Amino acid sequence: MRKLTYILLIFFNISYAQDILTTDMAVKLTLENNLDIKVSENILEISKNNSSILNSDYLPTISATSGITRNQGDVEVKTNQGISAKIDDTYNDENFGSVNIVYNLIDGRGRRYNYKKSKELFNRTELEVKEIIENTLLQLFTVYFDFARLTKEKKILKNTLDISVERLDRVKTKYKFGQSTSLEVSSAEVDKNTDSLNYLNIIKVLSNTKRDLNLIMNVDLETDFKVVEDIDFINEIEAEKFFNMGLNNNTLYQILNKDVEISDLELKAIKSTYLPTVQLRGSYGWNETIDEIAYNPVNEFYSKGISTGLNISIPIFDGGKRITATKNARLNLENSLIQKNKNELEIGKNLRNAYETYKNNLFLLQIQEKSFKTSKLSFSKFEEKYSLGLVSSLEFRQAQINLLRAELLFNSSMFETKISELIFLKLSGEIVSNY
Repeated sequence: MRKLTYILLIFFNISYAQDILTTDMAVKLTLENNLDIKVSENILEISKNNSSILNSDYLPTISATSGITRNQGDVEVKTNQGISAKIDDTYNDENFGSVNIVYNLIDGRGRRYNYKKSKELFNRTELEVKEIIENTLLQLFTVYFDFARLTKEKKILKNTLDISVERLDRVKTKYKFGQSTSLEVSSAEVDKNTDSLNYLNIIKVLSNTKRDLNLIMNVDLETDFKVVEDIDFINEIEAEKFFNMGLNNNTLYQILNKDVEISDLELKAIKSTYLPTVQLRGSYGWNETIDEIAYNPVNEFYSKGISTGLNISIPIFDGGKRITATKNARLNLENSLIQKNKNELEIGKNLRNAYETYKNNLFLLQIQEKSFKTSKLSFSKFEEKYSLGLVSSLEFRQAQINLLRAELLFNSSMFETKISELIFLKLSGEIVSNY
């Protein structure tokens, strides 16, 4: 059993050359490779195209038409003087072409509101993409720092295992010289096996978490790396500033504001359809007719020229469609305001909860750090006494367990505080600018 354990430990402690994956590198890979972000960027590009001047009614429409017509057949001609004639298999050719331009000179300001609406829809899509990026980064950092936590936990458990192995060797040596009992040897063996299993389990969990992180970055799932284990926190002044500005900077809240603006512009655009429209038309065309009939006084006809016109359209009644559209637009605007007010309270609540949770975790972290330092000092004393034979193996094990528990709690508290900071930064709209 002991030989198997050492083989496993040697296997899992083989050191490979690994790259250090910093948070900046992880963000860069995620922004470049994450499929959700790629889809959202394509959607943003579509929205940008839709908001272009080319998709508005500000530019004229230009078209060209042409045609060729031939009439062929037998013709019978009679004049007033009683002269008649018949021509077999005659023809008549007509060719024409024109270039036409139409421009909406006045449309009741409808195109202005529609154009502004398309711009606001683009701005809204930008915010939606930002929301996707924020959620993806929060997911990325959650897994990244969980991986860092597990990496430190692995080191803690490895150190605990080393102490247990050393303790087992010490107990066995003492047992050979009759200074220990078989019960102490068995107890030390069980403790070493327990620590071995804990160590092997953390390696398995660490490997799974690594794949989770690679999946978010959309890289090879077996890509190996190390992460930065040291973490820092934003200072209290920055945190308070982010909290005070959090509601207005919250991306979801900004989207809700855009919804109100878009609904208002939609209502104005529909109201503009009640006003008259003025349309300017112009064309340049030519027409050519060739007639084979000899009795026709004009055998060839050719014309070309420019024509212009002004059309005025006054909407009177369209069966009630505009009235219905206006009512629905007012209701949509009202719903947008209701949704904004409803979500404003919820976003404010979530923001305050995240801020207070972060501050509370910082306070608890200080307590856990003090507890860890106390346990570490206590264990050092027990370790010294154990080497002198002043405390039993079981008492030493209990001190070891107390240290392990305190160190794991401190490690967990440190990264839990970091995650709570990230959640707060996401809700306050600052997670992108801070990484």
